[in-house]
Amino acid sequence: MKENKYDDEKFFDEYSRMSRSVNGLKGAGEWHALKTMLPDFKGKRLLDLGCGFGWHCRYAIEQGATFALGIDISRNMIEGAKERNASPLIEYRCMAIEDYDFVPESYDIVISSLAFHYLESFDDICNKVYTCLTKGGTFVFSVEHPVFTAYGTQDWYYDEKRQPMHWPVDNYFTEGKRKAVFLGEEVTKYHKTLTTYVNGLIQAGFNITGLIEPEPDRELFGVIPGMEDELRRPMMLLISADK
Repeated sequence: MKENKYDDEKFFDEYSRMSRSVNGLKGAGEWHALKTMLPDFKGKRLLDLGCGFGWHCRYAIEQGATFALGIDISRNMIEGAKERNASPLIEYRCMAIEDYDFVPESYDIVISSLAFHYLESFDDICNKVYTCLTKGGTFVFSVEHPVFTAYGTQDWYYDEKRQPMHWPVDNYFTEGKRKAVFLGEEVTKYHKTLTTYVNGLIQAGFNITGLIEPEPDRELFGVIPGMEDELRRPMMLLISADK
């Protein structure tokens, strides 16, 4: 059964308090970099895989997209998206990414924000996204960086005063399940190497157009606790590609 922590009420309550949940895109530390990779939305159809509260769907429509479909495995997320980011041009569906029927050439743009590290196979997603994109279509996604996911615990090593000393990286080339504690709960994620992400796109037929290991947005320093420490190692990986 596919894991869905976001319908656990305690976990979801904690997630709903995060800056990116309360403030939308401007509260996401990587948004300043991700938005530079996005294509022109005018007249385009968008598919958002793991849409969360629907912030990217709303942004696409505001930028001129004619339709956006956001899918997410969490019913809480989908209900939140309908409340926060409703539009007659947006449809939200509660379903797992793996269960979606990727109809050939049905979308011009596919985006995904911090969802693919919850999926076991990146190659499968690449092939499905390639199929559903129109010729010349764009695929843009963010994932947790392989340096961030490799060790598994996703936490610093601390000194006796609980100050971060360094970030552990181990078993980098051993891909697969990792158990991390996120918002006080144990969550299953899947570590993949940078090679897997890049070659998965190439082998599916994509032309990679951009790769960013984003530094945090300085405007969030002092606003989100610990944001300054995000300069010490990459937390996210952003990639754009065309069909």
